[in-house]
Amino acid sequence: MGGEGKVYTLAEVSQHNNAKDCWLVIDGKVYNVTKFLEDHPGGDEVLLSATGKDASDDFEDVGHSTTARAMMDEFYVGDIDTATIPTKKTYTPPKQPHYDQDKTSEFVIKLLQFLVPLLILGLAFGIRFYTKSPA
Repeated sequence: MGGEGKVYTLAEVSQHNNAKDCWLVIDGKVYNVTKFLEDHPGGDEVLLSATGKDASDDFEDVGHSTTARAMMDEFYVGDIDTATIPTKKTYTPPKQPHYDQDKTSEFVIKLLQFLVPLLILGLAFGIRFYTKSPA
């Protein structure tokens, strides 16, 4: 292609995002895959959904064959300016307040330890009494 070795920004590549003009960024390289849309085994929607971003993870997650990787050379148009690709954000869980176990009074715990078994025992006797058939 005519743009061999050219450096593109992500904004420039993002403009090529339809079925008549589809470019992808994979591993820091820009590929014009427009001619391959109809032949792609996963369908054209897979490729079109990967436009406008770094599609490297999408490409690697599928597990493409060595043949597929070799085919990429014919679609190469240039490199991506890595400064224009947003950095990946790492997930940081929200801060949660520390649970202080000492706030629960020991009296409530001891009361529950006494009452819960009694309730279970009472329920068992109640079920037995009401389900017992008269002899």
